[in-house]
Amino acid sequence: MTSIDSRRRPAKKGVSFCLMVVGASKTTFVNTLCDQNVIEHKDSENPSTANVEMGLQIQPVNLEVEAEGMRIGLTIVDTPGFGDSIDNEYMFNEILSFIERQYDDILSEESRIRRNPRFRDNRVHALIYFIAPTGHSLREMDIELMRRLSPRVNVIPVIGKSDSLSPSELLEFRKRVMEDIEYYGIPIYNFPYDEDEDHPDTIAENSELRSLLPFAVVGSEDHVVASTGEMVLGRAYPWGTVEVDNPDHCDFARLRGAIFGSHLNDLKEITHDFLYENYRTEKLSRGMPNDYAADASLQSEDLMNQSVRLREEQLRREEEKLREIELRVQREILEKRQELLAKEENLRSLETRVHQPTA
Repeated sequence: MTSIDSRRRPAKKGVSFCLMVVGASKTTFVNTLCDQNVIEHKDSENPSTANVEMGLQIQPVNLEVEAEGMRIGLTIVDTPGFGDSIDNEYMFNEILSFIERQYDDILSEESRIRRNPRFRDNRVHALIYFIAPTGHSLREMDIELMRRLSPRVNVIPVIGKSDSLSPSELLEFRKRVMEDIEYYGIPIYNFPYDEDEDHPDTIAENSELRSLLPFAVVGSEDHVVASTGEMVLGRAYPWGTVEVDNPDHCDFARLRGAIFGSHLNDLKEITHDFLYENYRTEKLSRGMPNDYAADASLQSEDLMNQSVRLREEQLRREEEKLREIELRVQREILEKRQELLAKEENLRSLETRVHQPTA
């Protein structure tokens, strides 16, 4: 029986993982996800500075979390200020540049003769993009950001504050979001699987997770009384309570389990084997940095000279073999000729004796 694809298994030992969050409603989500205060809540706006645009800030935060039975060295890359400007063009470029700079660092480290033992891999393994629960369809900003970033990072679309929509509204909104993603050809992380190679359990799990895209999540740092009477993370409303970890209320638990557990290795491997390799190929084909290009040029020249020398040596050996074969054939021909002459001499002697008259 085929074993479960090892890429879907959570790592047993401590691992590192980098998660970027972009969009609205992410502060509470991140703090709930990590079960600690990672991102400070924004203070109330000062009326005198409400019209001042602070611009995009990219803020990595390093911490450790315990999840799915393992310790994770987690980096959360927050992006406060995204979407606050009228023109978000430079924000797209800033986020993309940040992701590509981490790839450049890896590329530069790989080109060194002596590697830095303390080098830290800061590549972003997943980007959670929060879609505003408008109930309509994707905004132009949503489409543009995911379209630009998906070739460089595993983008996971999430509907934040999903409890602001009714179940029927949420279902319809999800459908329209995925239709837009498919229409614009945005390659989000869709929990891939191979029906011919993967274990049936892996296929079933990934099919279920894929059907939940975009994930509908609710975050809360407050404890409320659940219907069972227990205190749970959630939000209390006049019409009832939304429990964060209840899969019947939202997809928070499933998303957390996928990111920190079943699909952590897969996200890291796709980042390294596919996204980074594609970037590396594009980067090297466009032109390398001067130092790297000079080293590569010298290496290429050495390899070329070595190849020429090997080829010349191979030709010399082949010529020697041909000469040996030629000499051997000549010797064999001479031996055959001598044998033939000897047989002819014997035959003539025999004929002479036969025709001699008997006494």
